[in-house]
Amino acid sequence: MRASLATTLFALVTAGITHAASPSAPLPVMKDNPFYTVTPYVLPDGIKLEASGLAVLPDGRLAVSVRKGEIWILEHPEADPTNGKAVGYKLFASGLHEPLGLLWHEGALITVQRTEVTRLRDTDNDGVADEYVTLAKGWGVSGNYHEYAYGPVPDKEGNLWLTLNASMGKEVQMAGFRETDKPWRGWGMIVTPEGKLEPMCAGLRSPCGIGANAEGDVFCTDQQGNWWSTNPLVHLRKGVFFGHADSVPDMERPTSPVKPVGKLPQEITIPEAMKVVPGYVPPAVWFPYVKAGQSPTGLVCDLSGGKFGPFQKQLFVGEFVLSGVNRVFLEKVDGEYQGAVFRFVDGLQSAALSLAFLPDGSLLVGESNRGWNSQGTRSFGLERIKWNGKTPFEVEKMEALPDGFLLTFTDAVDAKTAADVKSYEMTSYTYLYHQKYGGDEVESAPVKIATATVGENSRTVRLTCEGLRAGFVHELHLPGVKSAAGSALVRPEAYYTLNRIPKGK
Repeated sequence: MRASLATTLFALVTAGITHAASPSAPLPVMKDNPFYTVTPYVLPDGIKLEASGLAVLPDGRLAVSVRKGEIWILEHPEADPTNGKAVGYKLFASGLHEPLGLLWHEGALITVQRTEVTRLRDTDNDGVADEYVTLAKGWGVSGNYHEYAYGPVPDKEGNLWLTLNASMGKEVQMAGFRETDKPWRGWGMIVTPEGKLEPMCAGLRSPCGIGANAEGDVFCTDQQGNWWSTNPLVHLRKGVFFGHADSVPDMERPTSPVKPVGKLPQEITIPEAMKVVPGYVPPAVWFPYVKAGQSPTGLVCDLSGGKFGPFQKQLFVGEFVLSGVNRVFLEKVDGEYQGAVFRFVDGLQSAALSLAFLPDGSLLVGESNRGWNSQGTRSFGLERIKWNGKTPFEVEKMEALPDGFLLTFTDAVDAKTAADVKSYEMTSYTYLYHQKYGGDEVESAPVKIATATVGENSRTVRLTCEGLRAGFVHELHLPGVKSAAGSALVRPEAYYTLNRIPKGK
């Protein structure tokens, strides 16, 4: 089946021009974050590695799905990326229909094509897939350009999760045929261990990044657009509604686990939506637009055991338009996830689309801008990010307290600057819930930092704040905080989504 000629992966706002350049030419090492080096893989001629999915195999090889329907195997991904012969590239599968994700599971590679979940195996051990088996299908596909499908990702119960884009624009009409039934667009779905496809949650728009945290809970990113004023990270689970209206009609289906929500309100704030929209669950994290990217994509949890620096068990999230990677810290308050987003690295060669960790602890970034605008000098590729072993001075964690926040730093702070409330600035704001495309920050107000108390280990600072607001993003800047060695923060800003203010903590 030929790859789709879909118009775009996402509805993007222009943020830079991609310049024509040979994908084989090496780039200089990125200087954005001095504690991490970024090295592009120099691809052999003729290989267009528009990496839509990455899967590390048990023997250390790397499988890469390509947007236009192929899967390649990199025999030695930990070798020098600039030496194509040392890395070794071999075509494993072809003829797929826009695979947007890849997983090694129970001795086989599994991908989600536009119309089905597919298992691929090499049964005669010649290095090429000869068995293509449909594991599940049954969601609506009409030919609309926006009907992407992503995944799969396993959960703790052995299910495989996938996410489905909502259709966009006019309905497709071809040769007198008009698609009238397109079930489960804009839904999160599972394939059970028995092979049954089941709907789980609704209200998604373009949920292009999907992955699990260290506890095995599954999350996905979504894209700013109608019903999304900015980009969210949501916790996928059964029976919840994330807010996008296109999935609402399918709530009437007998197998829907989400109760019908009725007519949706317009032009109310997110905190108001949390109170009045039936079943509505806000994102665990909002990515403030431009400040924390413009189009979040694939995500992966750092389970390297410290090989990638001091951010174990945190999520790393690709950024399409600004060609970078963000970092997300999550915690549970009243049983629900919320947390903070931090910028991590910028300046990649192309739009980050998929992420994976190699056994040596390095982070791989698969890239493709599909011809749409992203910063950088390439239209596709693969890059490797390695920690240099030195600890960057960063805010490692930002945890909510009843009266403020507890900051944990990666290194000891300078007691004088860290205890000075003038070293910090905080504002809070929220967004509108509406059908319009995107939206600005609204109801912005300063948050007074009354005290800043340095902990006994010199790595924590407790901020007491006046004016905390549940349901609001709390944007923190730390321009004055220095480390005990006199270093400034690599990233002196954090964006915490305070859905709930904890009680009695």
